[in-house]
Order: sequence, then structure tokens, then C-alpha cells
Amino acid sequence: MNEPLPITPDFLQFYRDLAANNDRDWFHANKKRYESSVKIPFEGLVTVLIQRMREDDPALDISPKDAIFRINRDVRFSKDKSPYKLRSAAVIARGGKKDTVSPGMYFEAGPEHLAVYGGVYMPDKDQLSAIRTHIAANLDRFNDLLHDESFSSVFGSLHGERNKIIPKELRDAAEQQPLIFNKAFYFFTHMPSEDILTPDIVDRLLERQRAGRPMAEFLTEPLR
Repeated sequence: MNEPLPITPDFLQFYRDLAANNDRDWFHANKKRYESSVKIPFEGLVTVLIQRMREDDPALDISPKDAIFRINRDVRFSKDKSPYKLRSAAVIARGGKKDTVSPGMYFEAGPEHLAVYGGVYMPDKDQLSAIRTHIAANLDRFNDLLHDESFSSVFGSLHGERNKIIPKELRDAAEQQPLIFNKAFYFFTHMPSEDILTPDIVDRLLERQRAGRPMAEFLTEPLR
């Protein structure tokens, strides 16, 4: 198995410098530094994570290009016109970064934090209905996953904005489990940003991904 190139402190320093110089002229003048200190090492890390996660899910057949988000920001509808993101991020799931229906791992690394996310972040109307109905029909199983020590010790609970009103057929279940009011069902944990530099970072990310996988599988079951 290939080992990723080590991620050096300049990975984080590049993003600190970019935050102070977030314009195209500075970026293009530092593009070689970006590629050597950020892009190539991060691609190597994602490559090994895909290989390791494929051991648990043989259907995970993607490349780093499928998983990694571009550094360019979409500024069309944003008041902030800064052209570049200040972190590297990837989704390792069967459909890569466009996949919203498979259990996987989203993680991002920058000077502020290293974070691991899972679950379902922005379900559409039909997906939301399917997840709520699935929870209501499997309350005991959902509660067991929610309170499982390996999940709760890493992620705490599920997050997401909540509706004040839900369909009447779900109200009885929601009285027992208020998370049914959620409009999203995601979980996350933060790590110090410098952890991206540690030699065992692959194992540490996978520990968190595996702690969240049973919940992620439950939440995406009705979507697949």
C-alpha cells in the first residue's frame, strides 16, 4: 500500500498566508508552493484513506479527483468575493463529493481545525421525509446507535436545524425522539489543526469514520 507524502507545517502556513492575501495574483505567484505543500500531499492522504476505507466497503471505487473539492470558491451568490477557500476538503464515499446517499466521510483540514463529518447534511424534501419515517419506524435501533458509546464519545449527538411543525403521522414518534424535527442529520468532531501533520493521521481519521459509520449507514438506508 502506498504511503502518502508527509504533510509538512507549510500546509497550514500556506493557508494562513492565503487568508492574508486571498487574491488571484498572490495565488498564482505561489502556485508551485500550493501544489508541493498542499495539493499533492493532500491527494496522497486521500488516496490512502480511500484504499483503507475500501477494505470495509469494496464498492468504494473512486479516485482522489472524485473526492477532493477544488480550492476555488463559488462566489456567484456570495457577498464575500474572496476567490479561494482556506482549507482542503474531501468526501470519501461511493459517489465521491457529489454523493448524498451513501455512508462516507467528509473531512476538512486548515489552520482553524481538522474536522470529520458524517450523516446527511442537506436532504431534499423527499429524502427528509424518508429519513424521518425511517427513524420513527425504528426508534429503538436509532436510539441505540445514538447512545452507543463509540458514537457519542466522539460525536456527541446529531445536529441540524429543526422544523417547528412536522407531518401529523410523525408527531407521536417525535414526542419520543425530538430529533425527528430536524431538517438535517449530521455529526462532526473537531481535532487540532496540527494533527494533520502527525504520522498516524490516517489511523486517527479512520477511527472517527468507523465510530460514525453505523449511524451514517442507518441514516442513508432509506435513501439508497
